[in-house]
Amino acid sequence: MAVKAKGESTSSKAAAAAAKVLKDPKASKDAKTAAASTLTQSKSSEVTSAKAASAAAKVLKDPKASKEAKTAAASALTQRPGKKK
Repeated sequence: MAVKAKGESTSSKAAAAAAKVLKDPKASKDAKTAAASTLTQSKSSEVTSAKAASAAAKVLKDPKASKEAKTAAASALTQRPGKKK
């Protein structure tokens, strides 16, 4: 059974930022992982995996990460499934 996102979807701004990150040869592996997750979710009900969420968190903490990388990472983290109570 697939887990659905919390009603969130990738914005066109986040999708464009993610596409730039994927095309950037200088982008880190973590940035590309987060960007790929963001783009995967732009037209589907997929959610961010634990691996992609970990990569996205690293990108957000990285002072050298680009604005686009941080936008894509934030979008990926927004689309993590909620914790079960």
